[in-house]
Amino acid sequence: MGGVTSSIAAKFAFFPPTPPSYTVVAGDSTGGGKLYMPELPRRDDVDVLKLHTRRGNEIVAVHIKHPRASATLLYSHGNAADLGQMYELFVELSNRLRVNLMGYDYSGYGRSSGKPTEYNTYADIDAAYNCLREQYGVREEDLILYGQSVGSGPTVDLASRLPNIRGVVLHSPLLSGMRVLYPVKRTYWFDIYKNIDKIGLVKCPVLIIHDKLTLGDKSWKSKGTADEVVDCSHGRQLWDLCKNKYEPLWISGGGHCNLEIYPEFIKHLKKFVVSLGKSAKAAVAAAANAGPEKTMASESGNKKKDKTSVSSEAENKNKTAPEPPGAAEDTFELVAELPPPPQMSRNSLDSRLEKSKKSNKHEKSRMSTDRVDRFIRRKRGLVW
Repeated sequence: MGGVTSSIAAKFAFFPPTPPSYTVVAGDSTGGGKLYMPELPRRDDVDVLKLHTRRGNEIVAVHIKHPRASATLLYSHGNAADLGQMYELFVELSNRLRVNLMGYDYSGYGRSSGKPTEYNTYADIDAAYNCLREQYGVREEDLILYGQSVGSGPTVDLASRLPNIRGVVLHSPLLSGMRVLYPVKRTYWFDIYKNIDKIGLVKCPVLIIHDKLTLGDKSWKSKGTADEVVDCSHGRQLWDLCKNKYEPLWISGGGHCNLEIYPEFIKHLKKFVVSLGKSAKAAVAAAANAGPEKTMASESGNKKKDKTSVSSEAENKNKTAPEPPGAAEDTFELVAELPPPPQMSRNSLDSRLEKSKKSNKHEKSRMSTDRVDRFIRRKRGLVW
């Protein structure tokens, strides 16, 4: 029965672009036989990967390397986009935030095999995480999870199982699939992406980005907002339930698919990433300082012990006094402040911001749209 409801829910939750916006081919021998996407510019710092999931599917992922990366960001996109459409944004986020970035397509999206279902997406993000850990040597402490719209589902699920990750970003998140369609008060067994029940298990700092709420208005739960797909109340309630809150970003006039064109988006996101980096450095410094302090305390205790046992030692001259515990310190080299980033071309965020200023209409991010007319789906509240 659970499989039936999951299949029904999938018809309402997933809209993979048809046809896919990219293909994957193997390079020639001069390129080492690496996979690449002919529709996108080839770069030495970008790896195109095919990953196997525990549910038997093969998904496509891209890994973008930054030369001065301080962390790795694992991005789960929305329900109506694929890697070809997200690639430009991925490159820009990597440059602006100075992070390595991995994005992946869910089962049934792009050139990934299988069908998109809730549990397939959980297996998909696990495969991406395992690749980061095993192939790229990413530590849990250096990982930031980013979930946009329906991508908040697999993101919160993985974050609830990894207690030591650096941080989580939820971009236009949903409380649950059912709550997007109906204002239900409880979680039903057939609901999907029950973020409302899992967010309390996330221990790391959480940043929530959504369209602006009417602050100070007690009727905010019923207010209409610019996000006509996932109401702003979803973001607010998730923020209220977070155990480790970070200052949220409510964007005035923002919609569901265009928050990234606003200048405060990248500014606040970068502030969050930098703050996580400072916290990580502080933790390293505390661990480094803990070594000498423990050693000094141990030596002090041994001196007191030696004074009280002088007579005993005189009688047992042939016995060797016990040596104090090893005083070797754990040394950690703190990472210096990163130098300014190299000069970069002004691309998607800036160009789309300029376009948005020239027009009174809100521009939809092409990262979150496909070639299928989405107007009807939006009227029905189906594009998350």
